Amino acid sequence: MIAQLVALERQFWHHVETDQPPPADGSDSADLALRCLYPQDSGNVLDLSHDLEMSAAFSDLQAVRQVLASKSELEAQLKQRIQQRMGVASRAVFETGEVSWKRSKDGMTLDTARLLKERPELLKTYALVKPGSRRFLVQT
Repeated sequence: MIAQLVALERQFWHHVETDQPPPADGSDSADLALRCLYPQDSGNVLDLSHDLEMSAAFSDLQAVRQVLASKSELEAQLKQRIQQRMGVASRAVFETGEVSWKRSKDGMTLDTARLLKERPELLKTYALVKPGSRRFLVQT
C-alpha cells in the first residue's frame, strides 16, 4: 500500500513539475477542480469532429448515458413494484435485506414569489446575487 501511495505521489509531482493538470478521473474533486478552473465560457465553438480520441470519448459518453437511462428505468420499475406490494406498510423485510418507505415530516417554505409581488421593495433590500454555473448538456 505504501509503495502504491509513493507511486501516486510521484505521478502527482510530475504533473506539478511539468505544470500539466492531471487527467480527469471522474471523481468529485476533479469535477470541482474543473468548475473552478473554467467557471465561465467564452461562447466559442471548439470543433472536435476530427479528434478521434475525443469523438470516441463522446460516443462512449452517449453509450454510457443510454445504459444508465435503461438501468434507471428498471430501477424505478422494481422500486415501484415493491412499493405497490408494501401498500401502507413502513418496512418490508427480504431474505437479503430490507427497505423502508416512510413519510417525512411536513416542511414549511416561504412563498417568495407572492411576497415579492406584494412587497417588491424587499428585493432591493435583501437580494443576494447567486453566481451561475456552467451546465454540461449533451445533444445528439
